[in-house]
Amino acid sequence: MSSAEGWGPAILDWLLPDSWWLLLGLAMLLVVGAFVVAFVLLLYMISPLMSPKPLKLNGAHVVVTGGSSGIGKCIAMECYKQGAFITLVARDESKLVQAKKEVEKCAINDKQVVLCISVDVSKDYGQVESVIKQAQEKLGPVDMLVNCAGTSLSGKFEEMEVDCFKRLMEVNYLGSVYPTRAVVTTMKERRMGRIMFVSSQAGQIGLFGYTAYSPSKFALRGLAESLQMEMKPYNIYVTVAYPPDTDTPGFAEENKSKPLETRLISETSGVCQPEQVAKIVVKDAVQGNFNSSVGPDGYMLSALTCGMSPVTSITEGLQQILTMSLFRTIALFYLGSFDSIIRRCMIQREQSKGADKSE
Repeated sequence: MSSAEGWGPAILDWLLPDSWWLLLGLAMLLVVGAFVVAFVLLLYMISPLMSPKPLKLNGAHVVVTGGSSGIGKCIAMECYKQGAFITLVARDESKLVQAKKEVEKCAINDKQVVLCISVDVSKDYGQVESVIKQAQEKLGPVDMLVNCAGTSLSGKFEEMEVDCFKRLMEVNYLGSVYPTRAVVTTMKERRMGRIMFVSSQAGQIGLFGYTAYSPSKFALRGLAESLQMEMKPYNIYVTVAYPPDTDTPGFAEENKSKPLETRLISETSGVCQPEQVAKIVVKDAVQGNFNSSVGPDGYMLSALTCGMSPVTSITEGLQQILTMSLFRTIALFYLGSFDSIIRRCMIQREQSKGADKSE
C-alpha cells in the first residue's frame, strides 16, 4: 500500500467524527445572518408606518423669523410656492417690505397672503408673544414656525468683546426660544405643528474663530432635543437644520472680519445657494425629520453627531449605525487638515513678526 493510500483514510477518520462542531457553527452563522437580513428588511418595510404624516403646506400658516433676507426669505418663498400663508418677522421694516414683494411673486393662487411684522425676537418675550398673537388672529393658527433669525461674528476668543458672547446667545438662542414659546400652546391644543430651528454646521463642530458663534448654535440642538421629547405625543415635530456656508448678505458681512484660519477652514467646503438650502430644509420640516443637512459634508456631520437625537424612521437610524465608523475615519483626516492650517498660519504670523522686528 502506498503512503498516499495510507494517509487518506486516516485523515477522513480524523475529520469526520470531530468536524460536526464546525458544521454546527457554520449553520448557526447562516441562521443568524438570515435573521439579521430578515430583520433589516422588516425594519425597512415598517419604517414608513412609524414616520409622521407629512404636513400639507397648501393653506397652512407659516411664520418665518429672520425672513427679510438670506435663508429665511428663501424658506418663505419656498413655502409660498407650495400654497402657504406667510408671516415674515424681522427688525428692518424696509427689508421686510422688499422681501414681501419677492415672496408674493411666488404665489400659486390669489388667496395667499404675506404678512410683515417688525420686531426684535431676542429682546422682549411679551412683545414677541403679542405679535405672534396678532399674526394668528389675521392668518389663523401657526402650522409651522421657522426660527431663522440669527447673526454671526467671528474672531479669536481673547480678541472678541465680552458683550459679543452675550449678544450672540440672545439673538441665536433666545431669538428662537421666544417665538417657539409663543406658538407651542396653540399647537398642543390642535395636536399638530412643525417647529424648525436653523442652526449651522458650526452648531455641529466647533471651529477656530467661532468661540462665540458655535455655542449659540449648539444650544439650539439641546433645546430641540428636549422640546421634541415633550412635543412628540402631541403630533408636533421639531427639525434642526444645519446649513453650510451659504451665499447670503449675512455671510458676506461675516467674511469682512473673519480670521484667516477660519476662512481657510471654511474654504475646504463649498458655498451653497440659499434657494438650494431652503428646498432641502422645508422638505425635511414638512416630513417631520429631526435632522436636516445639506450636501455630503452635512450628511456626514449629522451622522457623526447624531448621539441621542431622535430619528424619524428606523431607516435613518440604520444608516447612522452603518456609516458611523467610516465617517469617523474621514472626520479624523478633516481635523488633521484643520490643525495643519492653524499651525501654518501661526508659523507665518510669527515669522512675519520676526521679520518686522529685524527691520
